[in-house]
Amino acid sequence: MNLDELENVVKRCGMPRFTAKQLAQWLYEKRVESFAGMTNISKKNQEKLAQLYIVGREAPKHSVKSKDGTVKYLFGVGSGQVVESVYIPDHDRATLCVSSQSGCKMNCYFCATGKMGFKAQLSAAQIVNQILSIPPKPEKGHEPMHELTNIVFMGMGEPLDNFKAVERVIEILTAPWGLAWSPKRITVSTVGKLPELKDLLEKTQVHVAVSVHTAETAQRESMMPAQKAFPISTIMKLLSGYDFAHQRRLSLEYILWRGVNDDVAHADMLVKLINRIPCRVNLIRFHKVDGVDLTPCSEERMQMFRNYLNGKGITATIRASRGEDIMAACGMLAGKDKGKSKN
Repeated sequence: MNLDELENVVKRCGMPRFTAKQLAQWLYEKRVESFAGMTNISKKNQEKLAQLYIVGREAPKHSVKSKDGTVKYLFGVGSGQVVESVYIPDHDRATLCVSSQSGCKMNCYFCATGKMGFKAQLSAAQIVNQILSIPPKPEKGHEPMHELTNIVFMGMGEPLDNFKAVERVIEILTAPWGLAWSPKRITVSTVGKLPELKDLLEKTQVHVAVSVHTAETAQRESMMPAQKAFPISTIMKLLSGYDFAHQRRLSLEYILWRGVNDDVAHADMLVKLINRIPCRVNLIRFHKVDGVDLTPCSEERMQMFRNYLNGKGITATIRASRGEDIMAACGMLAGKDKGKSKN
């Protein structure tokens, strides 16, 4: 709930209006798990709230830790469905990759989540729960986890296919009554679903990452069915109308496959697609997915591709691969890891 809705709650319960801000603080800042933990609200009012509402927090079903420190969490989201979230520590940063759907409608050829098909939309509560429940309090004898510094909507699902819920989560993350984060700590990744991309750009100030993967139209359509409805050229034309030269950042995601999109010709097509739009290109290693006959390109090829883009004045970096040994790397989330906790 947002602050207006919390004000309606306290009005319904006959409580003072200021109680709404207390509720917001307990829910989002102090991350309380029950009304009984709200110590500055009377026991009588705690009981009233508990009769009509639930806090809604649920711990992950289980977790598994990678040798590189990445942790993957499995959350139940009702009706037997599950989603995965990935915690990625990196020096002074701690990023959480959150899911917005169980499964995905986009059916990208190279993505394990797409192979699941679409299962369910997540509510804003189910998305926020992933954020509030990670990192958990460290168990005795375990290395303490860093407080989250960044959220990326790059987990299971297409965030803009569930835009209303994602927009509400962004509000909770950035509002002064919520977590009060800067929107620059949040990135939303998308295949470029329109018109929701336009709404995201106009209603929020979060960073945007667009999955391109190839600038060749027919090739992109064969791998990413969304290309037919949302051509990458149309997406880039829309993006060209917004300011990415200052605080807000635009990233283009580009997985490199051996002999498919890793040559100079494809690099040149990408340069032409970008034209003069200020952006960063993230070059991503491909991680094997069952039933997909694509292979990662060589490290030398990735460096060549990066250097070519850099030489054309485009900032390009090779993203470090994290969590591959626990099926937590880019494109590998499929909600299959349901065994006993390993972290």
